[in-house]
Amino acid sequence: MHDLSAQIAFILEIDKLKAVYRKTMVKADSNRHENSAEHSWHIAILAQIMAGYAQRKIDILRVTKMLLIHDIVEIDTGDLFAFADEQDHQAQEQKELAAAKRIFGLLPTELALEMGNLWHEFEQAQTADAQFAKGMDRVLPVLQNMSNQGGSWKANKVQQSQVLKRNHYLKDIAPKLWQYVQQEVEIAVEKGWLLDR
Repeated sequence: MHDLSAQIAFILEIDKLKAVYRKTMVKADSNRHENSAEHSWHIAILAQIMAGYAQRKIDILRVTKMLLIHDIVEIDTGDLFAFADEQDHQAQEQKELAAAKRIFGLLPTELALEMGNLWHEFEQAQTADAQFAKGMDRVLPVLQNMSNQGGSWKANKVQQSQVLKRNHYLKDIAPKLWQYVQQEVEIAVEKGWLLDR
């Protein structure tokens, strides 16, 4: 049974994601900060284009759904910089759990469970679908920062080890993309866009 009013309430609520800004900059728009809704759209497209690099069987529809909803919780929590301190990430995790419960709870029960389960699967990154989705979430900023002379990496004094650690999901799920990231990181260090440590 559909509950149109609940579905519309959810759709209107997630419009707020357009007002959550990230550290990554949009080169094509005078280097303004991108918002989380733009990021989610961009990685959903990226996953479609890069699906052929997955070394294990993935369901690209499930991957895309994960990518479109993975940052919805930031409506309540805001975006935390990828390279923030570990204690900040742990605190953010607790806030995001509460946000997921509230926001997905706006949906009718069946949809709330489906979306909530997909969100949790993405966060835990134990399945091939979730690992590929995480890989896409992590590799896009590499592409963006490399095309923007270091972008947010340079501005925030990010270290090469941090970028490699953040992209480790690619190592098993998409080795060719992992190799590409390693090469790009080396170039970024040479150019002074990433710190050499």
